[in-house]
Amino acid sequence: MRSLRTRLIIGIIGAMLLLLTVFSLIVYSVIRRALVNQFDQSLASTARILAASVEMDGDEIDLELDVQQMPEFQRPDRPSYYQLWRHDGTVAAKSPSLGKDDILRFEGPFSTPVFRAFQMRNSRPGRAVGFKFSPRADSRDSNRQTAIQQALTLVVARDAGGLHRQLSFLQSLLLVASGVTIALSVLIAAFVVRQGLRPLDSIAAEIAAIKEDDLAVRVATASVPLEIAPIKDRLNELLSRLEDAFKRERRFTADVAHELRTPLAGIRSTIEVALSRGRDTAEYQTVLSECLAIVENMQIMMNNLLMIARLDACQVTFRHEQINLLEQVDSCWGPFSEKAIGREIAFANRVPNDVTVNSDRDNLSMVLSNLLNNAVEYTNDAGQIWVAAQNTDESVEVTVGNTGCRLTNEQAAQVFDCFWRGDSSRKDAGVHSGLGLALVKRIITALNGAVTAQIDQPDTFKINLTLPGPHAATSD
Repeated sequence: MRSLRTRLIIGIIGAMLLLLTVFSLIVYSVIRRALVNQFDQSLASTARILAASVEMDGDEIDLELDVQQMPEFQRPDRPSYYQLWRHDGTVAAKSPSLGKDDILRFEGPFSTPVFRAFQMRNSRPGRAVGFKFSPRADSRDSNRQTAIQQALTLVVARDAGGLHRQLSFLQSLLLVASGVTIALSVLIAAFVVRQGLRPLDSIAAEIAAIKEDDLAVRVATASVPLEIAPIKDRLNELLSRLEDAFKRERRFTADVAHELRTPLAGIRSTIEVALSRGRDTAEYQTVLSECLAIVENMQIMMNNLLMIARLDACQVTFRHEQINLLEQVDSCWGPFSEKAIGREIAFANRVPNDVTVNSDRDNLSMVLSNLLNNAVEYTNDAGQIWVAAQNTDESVEVTVGNTGCRLTNEQAAQVFDCFWRGDSSRKDAGVHSGLGLALVKRIITALNGAVTAQIDQPDTFKINLTLPGPHAATSD
């Protein structure tokens, strides 16, 4: 049952079998009722003819209709029978075909006689009709009331073997027709299902032909059914995402190699110069200090990469608490204030004192520190940096902006990619690795927030954060 083709065929055949069964039962029931009604009507007509021929002269009962005129009551092969009873239960008359036997007595009104199926004495099936009626009085008998009071019971029976043979033939015909129909349906369903699933085979063949080193290929099967077209479109979208993911992986590998090559080359060249000749203790200390600074930058980069990997794998646990955003921004600005003053950069904390967020203090500090450090690094001399915030329904909107931006709107959409920098030449490799904003995006997302970047004016760069408000529900 794991095969879709098998499921479809079994489903179609099952539905056909159910419909044929219901149809056959309905047809059989309708035809059987019609044949039985026709048989009963004929039987009732014969009984009424007999009843009409009964005449009562006092206590004497005469049948005006000669039995010779109705040979079915005396033929030896499948004869018919009748029996007439008086009101006191005595037999008034019966057909010669009965001999010494009697028919089961039953009765109903003359207008609505009773019909019964029974087993005839030769073990053949039969049907009988019985009713009570008032015979005609002899025209010479003036006491008609006596005749009316002495109602008679008439039962007429007939061999129903022919009727049963017709019904048996009808059953056999319906069974054979249903069997042939099912057999043909299996063949037709198998063909139709195979043809209907052929586009899936074509798509599977195209997917199998796609090589891991050429993910730019797309499923191009034309004229697919409407039900399969979404599958093809989703597959092509998946291939596009896979292609982008592989490109990012290759770019990431190249970026990591480039970022590590530059500081390692710096360490090597510094050591080689130091070892080129004998030096005093002070010079060796200077060389070691330079190497240590490079190693510290490399360690920061590796820590950021590890943090990004842990965030992507959802391995970081957060402890949410109520945080006053104004105080948090002031605390994070402290380490960068001296450098900003040296470059005459003005800083403005425009966060209202009553703005509170529900977040993790350490990770929120990492986010704000990365944003403020990034702003100090790229703001023009005598430029401006500011932080603003406002409450919304269940969140807090925070903006960190700075002047001196030279990025375009297209470039602003890439600032959250790992190792991306506006300077494609990477002249500051080893100092700035391009991981700060990538780390910011992942932390904010993990904190149930959102982050975007935009160019507000030709030289103004803004990072917009959406953080959970003090009453927002959070999940780790």
